[in-house]
Amino acid sequence: MVRENPLEARGETFFLNLRFMLIITVFAGNAIEPLITRMNGMHGLYMWIFSFHMPLFVLVTGYFAKQSLNGAAGRKVLLQIGMQYLIFQSLYSALDVSLFHVNGIHHSIFAPYLLLWFLASHACWRLLMLGMGKWSKTAQIAFAVAAGVAVGYLQVDGVWFSISRTFVYLPYFVIGYHFSFAAFARLYQKYIKAAAAAASLLILAVLAISGPDIPLGWLYGNMTYMQLGAEEWYAGVYRLALYAVQITASLAFLGLVPYGLSRMTDWGRRTLYVFLLHGLVVRLAAASGIYDYVGNAAGAAIVLLTAVLFTVLLAQPAVKRLLHPLVEPSVNWMITLQRAALRRTP
Repeated sequence: MVRENPLEARGETFFLNLRFMLIITVFAGNAIEPLITRMNGMHGLYMWIFSFHMPLFVLVTGYFAKQSLNGAAGRKVLLQIGMQYLIFQSLYSALDVSLFHVNGIHHSIFAPYLLLWFLASHACWRLLMLGMGKWSKTAQIAFAVAAGVAVGYLQVDGVWFSISRTFVYLPYFVIGYHFSFAAFARLYQKYIKAAAAAASLLILAVLAISGPDIPLGWLYGNMTYMQLGAEEWYAGVYRLALYAVQITASLAFLGLVPYGLSRMTDWGRRTLYVFLLHGLVVRLAAASGIYDYVGNAAGAAIVLLTAVLFTVLLAQPAVKRLLHPLVEPSVNWMITLQRAALRRTP
């Protein structure tokens, strides 16, 4: 019997804890978005969340991709991502037309609907990693950073095909894929971890009290430099500076993540359900007009608490049992058809 490496098991526990904490910030960030123009504290919290949550989410995705990038497992994951994208792109678009009526949405299979950019980009990250498979780790990271900077110069809408976010966040996927938990754990011992956690809370306090007015498009990563109004030839330097800010904020947030097993670890195994379904909750809340009644700190606190409660609810095993065919559709039939077609090929 092969015994699991204790360090690998500890690393998986840490990253599952991190993944659940990040999905809380994803839900919370989307839930408070209607409030950020009305409440300075919510604007600061929103900026704090966006300073690290997507970079770290992509990093975690890259870390777990190591287990299923190549071979039959990798092909199966890509097929499932494609099915998830088609299902939820159709579902969200249909609900938007009939119920949500959100402004500024491109209703096209080639323009991922809001949060679904992550699925499109995830498939691209995997394909790019396969293409870079024979490169050194240093070359992969260098290419990813260069591509993340260069994509901003394209004279196109960065939303199409999720091209902007795919390359802007590619460095974090590559870093996650090569991430050494052993080296991280040696560094983030008691005092370093506590200092990092304190730094993250300090960043939050500074942003909440007197945060800089950074255009949110820079934090979203879905806009070109032209769309952001940065038409200087050296606009790529701004993205490099933002990478430095995001890495700093991410390293600080990692100090808040526990190493030990807990219920949160188990919930972290089902964050895909929270990610794909939470948009329905947020859109329904916005369409209901409930945000018109939120105008003070108490109301904002209730919104945040509700987001946390829904995150826990959607991460429950019962939700997975009920919605598994929708969220994780079987692609075995596609693999069977492919094998049958290959057998018939002369």
